[in-house]
Amino acid sequence: MSYRILGEGNPIRLFVAGLHGDEWRDTSDILENIEAPLKGTLAVIPLVSRGHYISTLDDSYFTEIGASIIEAVEELNPDVYIEIHSYSVENLEKLTGAERLNRIGVPAFSKLDHDVLLGSVAPYIRRKYFSQAALCLTFEIQKENVLSKEYATKLINKMKEFTSRDEFLSCMLEKYPKQARKAIEDYKNFYGLSDDEL
Repeated sequence: MSYRILGEGNPIRLFVAGLHGDEWRDTSDILENIEAPLKGTLAVIPLVSRGHYISTLDDSYFTEIGASIIEAVEELNPDVYIEIHSYSVENLEKLTGAERLNRIGVPAFSKLDHDVLLGSVAPYIRRKYFSQAALCLTFEIQKENVLSKEYATKLINKMKEFTSRDEFLSCMLEKYPKQARKAIEDYKNFYGLSDDEL
């Protein structure tokens, strides 16, 4: 078993960090120190790979260094799946720029407080392993930014308490209306849904 289980019952959440390169330096301890949710199960993989880098947008990531993530998803069938990444400040525009969709085929990240970014997970894992009802998100922490990491840690601790996609969206619409509307629009476009199908 490549993951650690906290809590029990439904809903089931899977949080993953340290996915590639040196991201583990900024992200792994968040999941090493996280506590069990008040309701349901939280499975954590604090470190997937130390050093080797393959983008999660490359389908081979999930058959190579990220194979343990797929194993956990297949075993647990989580309702909520969260990846925690980190990025260098010079890559901020690449991640949040409007041309990201045309350039690499995935929507731009939304910027939250303290340069924490919010976006979807790679299309490969989203389409192949999760239902439309599942909540699948990526959080990006800015490297060497203490406030970014502290804020991301608070968000992750809040995420572990959400029991559904709708609960997350209502909270986001209240705190980050612009970013939440973008996330909803990206989700609908990803699945080709109309407004009444969400």
